[in-house]
Amino acid sequence: MMEKLGAPQTHLGLKAMIKEVDEDGDNKISFREFLLIYRKAKAGELVEESGLSKLAMLTEINVEEVGVGGAKNFFEAKIEELKKTSKFEDEIRQEQEQRKREEEEKAQRRIAFKQKAALFQKQMDENEGQEA
Repeated sequence: MMEKLGAPQTHLGLKAMIKEVDEDGDNKISFREFLLIYRKAKAGELVEESGLSKLAMLTEINVEEVGVGGAKNFFEAKIEELKKTSKFEDEIRQEQEQRKREEEEKAQRRIAFKQKAALFQKQMDENEGQEA
């Protein structure tokens, strides 16, 4: 998610982010804890330049400044951006699966060819044995 939002984090950075708002200590962020990110951001309680601080800045909008319509447009644009990324990832995955299927078919054809070649060679050997 952080990569898609333009603020990639290391594994340790993500663990620190979770720890910052994980009130119940389950090493997961519940919806309530997710909302806590924004409450802490508004109160200035997040570590400056931390991953959560970046997350809050990337995903927050001041409705008083832009109005409800502006907020709606902001979130719709974010959703559309995520959809495009998802479609791109799906296309890549489909191409990879297609390549894999083609490689598997190629391997099957190679095996079938070797089997036929071995059968042909066996028949040739038998014919030579009969002629002698």
